Amino acid sequence: MMNFIKNFRADEDGAVTVDWVVLTAAVVGLAVAAYSSIQTGAADLTSDTGTFLENRQPGVID
Repeated sequence: MMNFIKNFRADEDGAVTVDWVVLTAAVVGLAVAAYSSIQTGAADLTSDTGTFLENRQPGVID
């Protein structure tokens, strides 16, 4: 039983998995934060473009 405990304690395979999980969570968190900040600007730009196109007079070139 002591041999099993020593081997279990020395085994580092699970540590690599935990590292990948933490790194993946960090990447997902950064992606969500980036999307949140970009979403508002993109929505405003889309709205402004729609307003500009609605207010244009046909046949007039700017």
